[in-house]
Amino acid sequence: MKRMPMDAPDSLLPLVEMQAAANAGNQWVALTLCIDAGAQDPTAAWQAVFATSALLTALAPLDCVLLVSTPAILTPALLALLPSNRVLFAIAAGALLDPAACRAMAALQEAGYRILIDGSTPAGVLLPPNLRAVSRDCTGGASGPVPGALLALYGPHLARGVNHAARRDACEQAGFGWFSGAYPLHPAPSDDADGGCARKSLLSLLGLLAEDADTRDIEILIRQDPALSYHLLKLVNSAAFAPGTPITNLHQAIGRLGRRQLQRWMQLLLYARQRDDGLPNPLLPVAATRAAQMESLCRQRGGDRDAQNAAFTIGVFSLLDVLLGISMGEIAAALKLAPGNACALIERRGELGQLLALVETPAPTLAGLQAAGVAPPHWWQSQLHAYRWAIQVSRNL
Repeated sequence: MKRMPMDAPDSLLPLVEMQAAANAGNQWVALTLCIDAGAQDPTAAWQAVFATSALLTALAPLDCVLLVSTPAILTPALLALLPSNRVLFAIAAGALLDPAACRAMAALQEAGYRILIDGSTPAGVLLPPNLRAVSRDCTGGASGPVPGALLALYGPHLARGVNHAARRDACEQAGFGWFSGAYPLHPAPSDDADGGCARKSLLSLLGLLAEDADTRDIEILIRQDPALSYHLLKLVNSAAFAPGTPITNLHQAIGRLGRRQLQRWMQLLLYARQRDDGLPNPLLPVAATRAAQMESLCRQRGGDRDAQNAAFTIGVFSLLDVLLGISMGEIAAALKLAPGNACALIERRGELGQLLALVETPAPTLAGLQAAGVAPPHWWQSQLHAYRWAIQVSRNL
């Protein structure tokens, strides 16, 4: 995949916090975008972000939800860069206290933009009839949102900061339809009685891939896992590979991919299994994002092909402890990882460990980027590359 070009002068482009938002079926539907609240000129900052169509192209077909404090920053020049069929605005609820802001939001609605009121409505202020979709920060609070609280309001409603599975379920019961946050990393406990056998099988396959084992041995192990076999055949017959004739067996599929691509895709396919509830595993796009961003950052700092492969693998492996429900130390030992890779995964040490700590941080700071030796333009490029790759992966698996 080609590197994404820079779209704005480095001095104008802000750091952008991106968070994927998924629907109730664990499918990504949008990305929330937030810039530093202390930006001196938020209008200019957003204009730099959308200076060309690169961002919207990279994130297609997902929508973009811009978190803004007031509609006053949405000038005609900025709106000209933001197509109403792709962009939503989550506007801070405090703006409802300003009659001019209310009129501006109504005008945006009439122009075809979708508006979310972000936060609790100020005391004594009624939600306008034409502004019924909401966004809420659902990070804290022991009791969680009230079940059915939003069902009477037209959505979709966005729950932000949803950081564990129980909170996500509570938000869905309250009437939220979109969810963003770290909840994929904190799933509900599994009651899978066969979990130990499944973990052993997955670790055996990962071990064969890491050792560059004979293709026949890999094929035999894949055949023992019907779900993995299905996803591999689905992948090689997808638009991403566009085979001239249908691929109907694993031997053909492995031959089509080649060893390097087989290793990469098999690592990701481990996350493609459906969960006990029948839904796609929300870890898949997260793992794909980490892997692609690690690889992009490594490439931009001059890493060779082997270094890029290592960075990609570390990104994918960084969620194996969540997927398998065992410690990263056990995983590293079972896979006989090289000491440097093990330190990166277990302790976030070394060059790859430092990059991993960076990409798993929702909103890195300029100081954090500097400490890791990453220039802001390179970070921006890696974000676009990573999310574009993850979107493609989710559509093909």
